[in-house]
Amino acid sequence: MRVPDPNAHRYSENGRVLIAPAGELDVSTVHSLRAALARYLHDGVRTIDIDLSAVTFCDCSGLGVLLSAWWRITAAGGTLRLHHPPPVLVRIIDITRSGFLLGDRPAPALPAALGGVL
Repeated sequence: MRVPDPNAHRYSENGRVLIAPAGELDVSTVHSLRAALARYLHDGVRTIDIDLSAVTFCDCSGLGVLLSAWWRITAAGGTLRLHHPPPVLVRIIDITRSGFLLGDRPAPALPAALGGVL
């Protein structure tokens, strides 16, 4: 198993970053991705693209980190979008109706607690 390296990025400019984790995103590896996403948000990054082409597996804990990051970035006025997800993640996204991560469906309204209007 290869632990994802969420610090692998291809560009970072004007409040935008592309990160490219690799390996498995599961309960034993998502901590570094969660920390990297939190750090980018804290540092003022408001557009995050995640290239998942080198991810070989992603379970529900990986999806949970991505959804949590999406909510936090959206609440801060930014965007997070996934690119090239592995088939297993596409299936989980479809089952959970989280296609907004891929731009496949409209994003849900933010809860009032996150600054949205219900």
